[in-house]
Amino acid sequence: MTAAVGQGGGFPPVALFDLDGTLLDSAPDMVATANRMLVARGQGPVDAEMLRKHVSKGARAMVSVLFPDAEGEARDALVAEFLAVYREELGRHSRLFDGIEQMLAALEAAGSRWGIVTNKAEYLARDVVAGLGWQERCAVLVGGDTYAERKPHPLPLLEAARTLGADPADCVYVGDDERDVLAAKGAGMPSIAVLWGYRLDGEDPLTWRADRVAELPHELVAPAAWPRR
Repeated sequence: MTAAVGQGGGFPPVALFDLDGTLLDSAPDMVATANRMLVARGQGPVDAEMLRKHVSKGARAMVSVLFPDAEGEARDALVAEFLAVYREELGRHSRLFDGIEQMLAALEAAGSRWGIVTNKAEYLARDVVAGLGWQERCAVLVGGDTYAERKPHPLPLLEAARTLGADPADCVYVGDDERDVLAAKGAGMPSIAVLWGYRLDGEDPLTWRADRVAELPHELVAPAAWPRR
């Protein structure tokens, strides 16, 4: 017997997810990328735990950590290099967080659809989805450059819901960054803030005022863990 879907029934009709730090532990790929850039410049390896905290902030933020003195065009060039090297490292070291596959399977068994809305460039996100074999399972994929705005603007979430023919209020957005919660609020979409992702020191997800907070992916296998409309 499958769990019910919809109002008051447990799993939402549509679950939308951030990618890095929410579904995928991609920090090892980022660390490998950073180390290749540093070694090429005769520098030692990056502090992996330090860089991990910045992953959800994107390539520009990580480059700023790695090369704090770079500005303007020099920093832009480093960002482009970071993305090029990262594409070569993509999927070589990353893995799904424990419990993610079980959660997705539970959603699918209940008849829910799921998709990804990320600030990662769409071409990179598509590479990730292909590498995971999710092309047929992921109902919608929105990257940070798919539309004119990116999170925390609500447009990417609204467009994902529109693509699926779903009312935003019937979707739930799940992410590990405050921008995810802000985007969901702007879209009129319930949200779950997850605690297993990437956060800077001092960031407190409990202050983001998400509809729910999840400590571990396994919690989201249970329909009762999901906010209802």
